[in-house]
Amino acid sequence: MISKAMSYAKLSGLHPIYGLYTGFVPLFVYAIFGSSRQLAVGPVALVSLLVSNVLGGIVNPSSELYTELAILLALMVGILECLMGLLRLGWLIRFISHSVISGFTTASAIVIGLSQIKYFLGYNVTRSSKIIPLIESIIAGADEFSWPPFVMGSTFLAILLIMKNRGKSNKRLRFLRASGPLTAVVLGTIFVKIFHPPAISVVGEIPQGLPKFSIPQGFEHLMSLVPTAALITGVAILESVGIAKALAAKNGYELDSNKELFGLGIANICGSFFSSYPATGSFSRSAVNHESGAKTGLSGIIMGIIIGSALLFMTPLFTDIPQCALAAIVISAVTGLVDYEEAIFLWSIDKKDFFLWAITFITTLVFGIEIGVLVGVAFSLAFVIHESANPHIAVLGRLPGTTVYRNTLQYPEAYTYNGIVVVRIDAPIYFANISYIKDRLREYELNLPSSNKGLDVGRVYFVILEMSPVTYIDSSAVQALKDLHQEYKARHIQIAIANPNQQVHLLLSRSGIIDLIGAGWCFVRVHDAVHVCLQHVQNSSSNALKLAVQASGELSDSVSTPKPEKQHRKYYGFFKNLWKARDYAHADGEVQPLLRQNLV
Repeated sequence: MISKAMSYAKLSGLHPIYGLYTGFVPLFVYAIFGSSRQLAVGPVALVSLLVSNVLGGIVNPSSELYTELAILLALMVGILECLMGLLRLGWLIRFISHSVISGFTTASAIVIGLSQIKYFLGYNVTRSSKIIPLIESIIAGADEFSWPPFVMGSTFLAILLIMKNRGKSNKRLRFLRASGPLTAVVLGTIFVKIFHPPAISVVGEIPQGLPKFSIPQGFEHLMSLVPTAALITGVAILESVGIAKALAAKNGYELDSNKELFGLGIANICGSFFSSYPATGSFSRSAVNHESGAKTGLSGIIMGIIIGSALLFMTPLFTDIPQCALAAIVISAVTGLVDYEEAIFLWSIDKKDFFLWAITFITTLVFGIEIGVLVGVAFSLAFVIHESANPHIAVLGRLPGTTVYRNTLQYPEAYTYNGIVVVRIDAPIYFANISYIKDRLREYELNLPSSNKGLDVGRVYFVILEMSPVTYIDSSAVQALKDLHQEYKARHIQIAIANPNQQVHLLLSRSGIIDLIGAGWCFVRVHDAVHVCLQHVQNSSSNALKLAVQASGELSDSVSTPKPEKQHRKYYGFFKNLWKARDYAHADGEVQPLLRQNLV
């Protein structure tokens, strides 16, 4: 924890001591207010890169203002997290798909690795979150390459990766995974103290003592930090809450996401008064907590005590830590974020999600972290809107020997009836998708699906809407249904509604839709609606079938349905069909033979 905290502080452009400060006070505060029992809070690679990226464009990293703005950023992030927790807005993050997160973190890991390569090469590399300037800077300074830090850094990186892999593959050696960073720091420090190599840069003097209370400064730059604070908050929620939920599920307890947000927010707010930059949950350290058997927040308090002890007594030992050792720790940590296996998996199962992964990955690498996140989220929302505006609509057929109706594309053996189209709308009906639904219904009318049962009547006379998946209908959809009814009425087509839920049925009744189409045309089951429609079809010849729809919405001529005489009986038809459906449920043997005898 100590070595990683110092490494991440260097990644953020801050002095290593601020990594220790960030891993000190927030730990104690989160242990009190947080809800996860295993989550380890502190500096992490991705947030450190975001801090470096935004502050590097505002002020020189060597200036005192740089540090002040990093601390102010912790206060802003904490306030945003607290507000989201109190207002219960954690659900907003659900709109960011997993493929976007994976593409973003993979690209960020590559950028982080390249930003740390300067400590291996022995010369400065441009500070940037874009891959092209980084590569150009690395190539431009190749004549200043130094062998000693490259050899030492590569050796430490190899040691870290080996220990990490051995710790993952063998449960008895899992302690190697946690002790790898400490091993690199100890070996590097011993080597420097013994040989004093001039080409190896070291951390230098680190202040001794606990952080002092102070009010964050730099409020004149507040507005320029708001976008980054929001981005860091989003990343913190995705990383921390996601990790905390996974660990809670593994350990058999419930996690309150909003309480988790509030706990992280309070930890960052309190940390900002003690010189910490934004902290969040760490995947690797939380995994170590889980594997070590941590069951309460006491593990965080113990970790905070250890860091506090290091600040009080051990900082003189950190002076000769090689910079390349800290860089090796960062690179080793972010290798786990490179999720190319996810890209391969997405390509094999869903090209749309692979496209989201790829576009987020490429834009993050080429245009920077902020642009990459915005593009990924924008495409995610675009896909959500597209799916919502173009819902799945299925033509249903009856499975042989049953009263069950299923999608004819999924079940080709399901049979349909001439003159009747059964359509299931698998989404709420509202202003964004009603035009698409109407177009599809017209398409089914004009392009009559091939039917294999019943009299050949030549066209559609009944459209049955199976509405069990429809959870909501808005006023735009109500008006569109009225318009559709008028269109169908002019072409002698009757609408029937099957199985609406209580909320939808009440809305249809209050809006007059039920009275318009006729209360007798609202059914509990699709089978009941088909049965009634088939009776009307078979009672009329195929050449003389006519539907004269009255203004009340009921059928005349060959179709006769009872009309309620009083307003308080407007639900008469629905409850009548409900009773009829109950009889059918107990006497399907009587209904189904009738259909087979006359129509099969």
